[in-house]
Amino acid sequence: MRLGINLGYWGAGMDADNLAVAQEADRLGYAVCWAAEAYGSDAPTVLSWVAAQTERIDVGAAILQIPARAPAMTAMTAATLDSLSGGRFRLGLGVSGPQVSEGWYGVRFDKPLARTREYVEIVRKAMSRERLIHEGEHWTLPLPDGPGKPIKLTVHPVRERIPLYIAAIGPKNLEQTGEIADGALLVLFAPEHAEETTLGSVRAGRAKAGLDMDGFDVVPTVPMAVGDDVPAMADHFRPYTALYLGGMGSRKQNFYNKLAQRMGYEQAAAEIQEKYLAGDKDGAAAAVPLEFIDSTTLIGPVERIADRMRAYAEAGVTTLSLAPAGFTLEERVAGLRAGVEALERAGLA
Repeated sequence: MRLGINLGYWGAGMDADNLAVAQEADRLGYAVCWAAEAYGSDAPTVLSWVAAQTERIDVGAAILQIPARAPAMTAMTAATLDSLSGGRFRLGLGVSGPQVSEGWYGVRFDKPLARTREYVEIVRKAMSRERLIHEGEHWTLPLPDGPGKPIKLTVHPVRERIPLYIAAIGPKNLEQTGEIADGALLVLFAPEHAEETTLGSVRAGRAKAGLDMDGFDVVPTVPMAVGDDVPAMADHFRPYTALYLGGMGSRKQNFYNKLAQRMGYEQAAAEIQEKYLAGDKDGAAAAVPLEFIDSTTLIGPVERIADRMRAYAEAGVTTLSLAPAGFTLEERVAGLRAGVEALERAGLA
């Protein structure tokens, strides 16, 4: 199992620290550094900046939002970043959510699975430098009633196939991800529930494509806090967890809340969402069960984190992306180093 670092979103006064975190992860031998985007900083700009100031670590988009870009633009971006980084780019894609898709990009959040499948097909075709011809439900290239003609990418990526990941959480999306992608980007991943909530669906998709799990990268992002007081460490992540279970989506459509329900937390998930949507964010955070936080994070002393890392590896995780807690650069760097120590103690390095 390899380690990654997830920088999350850029900005909020953390820019210089994020670069220093990425550089320290590069020095420590982390495999990949991920950057996110929603409706603030964009991932490609951040990744190009990080790639220019690191040497070995891969840079990955977690994610490029599908409603934000035409698929050919995403292929251009991926090819450019792969070329500029010397073959260190990983392309992560996701449909985002209905609030961002429709409120920020003006793109209807309909048929996300079919849209993703078609998008991936076009991106793969463009990155392979085929002449781009596509007739689908969501995109037609070239347009049939104008001067457009089939053209191909002029940039030559360093690699013939840039690794393509999909951010997935629902069973159908996970199955499709296993079928059409090279890896899955996951959140709120609990090793104890991996097969029934996540990897069983991915495995089914791989089988549908005539593939097994060999070479498929299972990449959960896992918040981490090091310390002796486990409940106190868990409190660091109560607002984060409540945001996902209560505020990421509407009352009717919250994929993370449904995931918690599939893990057996139906009553808690309902209470968290009710409080969060009513504006009681503190109450929502307090309602998050300690057991749920403990199962979806790495908290405690290094020895305990090493034990949990073994559980992640045994569940099928191949790249464990850490999100170390901390308000200072020193705290976050200490978390990076603790991650390496824990991996070594677990016998997984």
